[in-house]
Amino acid sequence: MFNIITRKTLLAYSQQYPNAANALFEWYYELLKADFSNFQELKAAYGNASLVGDDRVVFNIMGNHYRLVVRIVFSFKAIQIKWFGTHAEYDKIDVSTIKFKQ
Repeated sequence: MFNIITRKTLLAYSQQYPNAANALFEWYYELLKADFSNFQELKAAYGNASLVGDDRVVFNIMGNHYRLVVRIVFSFKAIQIKWFGTHAEYDKIDVSTIKFKQ
C-alpha cells in the first residue's frame, strides 16, 4: 500500500478541475491499494505512465485530457502529488521542477 502525500492537494485540484474529480479520486484509491516495487511493475499496470526523472511519474487522466505529475519513492511506498492540469497546460510546464502551489 502506498501513502499518498497529501490528500489536501488532491482535494484542491478536484475543486479546480471538477470535471476530472471522479477520475482523480479513482486514481487515488487505486494507488492507495497498489503494491508496486518499482516503475516496471507500475508501468505494467498503468501503460500510460511515464517516468520523467527525479522519481517523477506522469499519469494520463480521463483519456489523456488531464495529466497528473507525482513523485514516487518505491522503497518508502510514498507518492507526492506535484501537479495536475489539462494536457494543454502540461505542455507549458517544466515537468521536472513543477510543484503544487496553493
